[in-house]
Amino acid sequence: VQLQASGGGLVQPGGSLRLSCSISGFTLKNYKIGWFRQVPGKEREGVSYIRTTDGTTYYTDSMKGRLAISRDAAKNTVYLEMKSLKVEDTAVYYCATGPPDTQWIPSVMFRWGQGTQVTVSS
Repeated sequence: VQLQASGGGLVQPGGSLRLSCSISGFTLKNYKIGWFRQVPGKEREGVSYIRTTDGTTYYTDSMKGRLAISRDAAKNTVYLEMKSLKVEDTAVYYCATGPPDTQWIPSVMFRWGQGTQVTVSS
């Protein structure tokens, strides 16, 4: 099982980025897939997920209204559109898969992708 994250980069405050997470070798049909982020010295926090069973989505309160998560099942890829980015959104963003009916917390995730750095700076 592999998760491949991409799309991070340097953007000015107010700018936008789209993160992608492609998954391969994953046989489960029902799960959550989405994103966490982490800054040095802090715990990894859940940002967003989409549940494959019914398309339910979640967004962290600090980014609500500025995120849109979507899934292309045919391409086995999930996208996270981020807009109106703020300096405090700077972090390493990780995609992950987890159980469909549990909290979106790091300790229960099945698999992690490598992180992609998002830097918001002028």
